Amino acid sequence: MKIVVLGGGPGGYVCAIRAAQLGAKVTLIEKKHLGGTCLNVGCIPTKVLLHTADIYREMKEHGHNFGIESDNLQVNWSKVQSRKDTVVNRLVNGVKTLLDTNAITVINGEGRFIDKNRIEVKEEKGSRKVIQFDKAVIATGSNTIKIPIPGIDLNGVITSTEALSLKEVPKSLCIIGGGVIGTEFASIYSRLGSKVTIIEKLPEILINMDKDITEVLKGKLLEDGVEIYTETELKAIDKEGKDLKVSIVSNGDAETIIAEKVLLSVGRKPIIDDIGLENLGVKTDGNKINVDHRMKTNIENIYAIGDCNGGILLAHVASAEGIVAAENIMGKPSKIDFKTTPSCVYTKPEIASVGLTESVAKQQGYTVKTGAFPLYGNGKSVIMGDESGMVKFVVDSYTDEILGLHIIGPRATDLIVEGALALRLEATIDEIITTIHAHPTVGEALHEAAHAVHGNAIHLPKI
Repeated sequence: MKIVVLGGGPGGYVCAIRAAQLGAKVTLIEKKHLGGTCLNVGCIPTKVLLHTADIYREMKEHGHNFGIESDNLQVNWSKVQSRKDTVVNRLVNGVKTLLDTNAITVINGEGRFIDKNRIEVKEEKGSRKVIQFDKAVIATGSNTIKIPIPGIDLNGVITSTEALSLKEVPKSLCIIGGGVIGTEFASIYSRLGSKVTIIEKLPEILINMDKDITEVLKGKLLEDGVEIYTETELKAIDKEGKDLKVSIVSNGDAETIIAEKVLLSVGRKPIIDDIGLENLGVKTDGNKINVDHRMKTNIENIYAIGDCNGGILLAHVASAEGIVAAENIMGKPSKIDFKTTPSCVYTKPEIASVGLTESVAKQQGYTVKTGAFPLYGNGKSVIMGDESGMVKFVVDSYTDEILGLHIIGPRATDLIVEGALALRLEATIDEIITTIHAHPTVGEALHEAAHAVHGNAIHLPKI
């Protein structure tokens, strides 16, 4: 079985490896860098900067509480950038090694389908070659959306890609969009000393997260000096001397914000243009490729995974879809249970969520009960000096089945896997209660929140 994978991001390279494990002869085509957006200009470099910003703010403002004196603390931005590049290069080289050891042929170039069994690749040096295949997987990913606003192309208006490689920390930063990317960059640069403003069109930042959780984050961002405008419309961006003037309308009032940089963070869109879909007859819906539960398009031997199929635009979803596509291609029936998909925000504090929020569960007709536990009652969080968060379960009142888990606080993005597994197994809250959780850990807060569903949290004072 000859398989071509178009795109070497977290969906494409994982798909290629799984197909090779199952005996396929695989060719992977990637026009830029292995690892895609996630590894090169997304998940990984962003988290490197977030980790640095967290250490810096912790030492600067709270070090004395831990007995650490740090009066002369400084950020060496060039070294921060160098470490970011080192981490990225190490992980990209790791992907190369994985592909090599699985005998996957990697071609650097742009692929365009000729028909349902041939693809032409324009290689980096300009040469062209045609590759025959039995099955193909499209994994072309997504790119940032640019909104049609006057001034959007001015110097100093940047995307997340440029925000990762600024030559210096900006004195001020206006972020357009209060979603995951926007709030993460707000957390990075506010902690490194920027005056940060978030402009969000919707009523809340992180609109898809549980409201109790986002209220905690909003409070922490405000503590860090971040200004947050919700239900606010961006009208234009203009030059203001060396800075930029952002014109907005908030609650009916016209206002302006002056900032050194303006970061566009309003979402991403699938990349499906100029890859020869018209030669395949693949059906699309707007700007995304239609697929079934096996990741197969309407063309029998063509599959599409990750952001290009317009599903959940997350790296771990792309990887899961890549495995499903490879297994179905190789005759191993496979599908995804999307309700187990965690959503993570690497702000300070971290946020992680899986399943239904309280409001969505009610909208879907469930009668729900919730159990919440504040981290000021968790020993490990107190030790870490990071106790402003909480854990919250959403549970079906009649069956006690867990419908959702929502966490804000230290290790949230690691702990959410317990909720994902609970949803996959259709666990009841009693199964969390009767599972022993190690002490002292932040994970104990999940145990306490589970007890709280029935009003029996052990480490909360009785009212």
